Amino acid sequence: MRLKRAIAFIFFVTLVMGALPAAAQRGPIAAPTPGGAESQQVLGPDAAPTANVDVGGLSSLNGAAPNGFMGMGDGGGFSIVTSFMRADLVVKAVMVLLLLASLWSWAIIVNKWVALSTLRRRATKFEKIFWSGQSLDELYQQFAARNDHPMSAVFIAALREWRRAFENGSPRESQMPGAKDRIEKAMNVTILRETDGMERQLGFLATTGSIAPFIGLFGTVWGIMNSFSAIAARHDTTLAVVAPGIAEALFATALGLFAAIPAVIFYNRFVNDIARYTNRLDAFAEEFSAILSRQLEEKSR
Repeated sequence: MRLKRAIAFIFFVTLVMGALPAAAQRGPIAAPTPGGAESQQVLGPDAAPTANVDVGGLSSLNGAAPNGFMGMGDGGGFSIVTSFMRADLVVKAVMVLLLLASLWSWAIIVNKWVALSTLRRRATKFEKIFWSGQSLDELYQQFAARNDHPMSAVFIAALREWRRAFENGSPRESQMPGAKDRIEKAMNVTILRETDGMERQLGFLATTGSIAPFIGLFGTVWGIMNSFSAIAARHDTTLAVVAPGIAEALFATALGLFAAIPAVIFYNRFVNDIARYTNRLDAFAEEFSAILSRQLEEKSR
């Protein structure tokens, strides 16, 4: 609250200080003379005006400001490079850190988007082949060599454990619960391992979305401190002194939001996609476990 009041007071003083010189330059308004109309007729067309003309205001309108506001050049556009070069060393470090975090976040976003799309497409293709009516041995020979997505990995792990149950012949009825339990554990462990692989690097998105605004806020506070230091050093409260530091500070905040907003959006999106894919794996594991249990009971008879 004190900081807001101080900033408001600075801008109020700036406006007052800027208005006083303009008012001082204006001369007193001359009272009209009784013979105003006649005097205007006496004056010739070549007579020079008697009022003083403020050429300084005209030159400031025609020309560009000497010091660009918020990094603006002569064209009036915002220059990111200029704001970065004029920033303090600490603010520069904050900007570089946020820019690197944003670039790495986008690299993870693109990679995860492509990877999850590929996994969903391969899972759909695998389910079509699985329910096409082929035997389990044919499917095992087909997918054992190219185990390239989680659903096929769950299938291979379960069928491998199922084959081990028949290494010494058909299992007895007393061995059936143990065989079923081992098959379910093999599939559950595979699902956990594959889910952990899909969630890799999502922690960076969560961290960036959480701390990037605070890092940008740190740069903002540091830039405002530099602005007040410049006011104290120059004993000047004009916008030319205050504006550059505030502009750099706000630019640091903008970079923090630029890094945090996409990270939060896509983190939530990927977490939901992975949760749905995990539910899909669980459903397939339950169905496949029922099929294997039925075949174990048939062969144990």
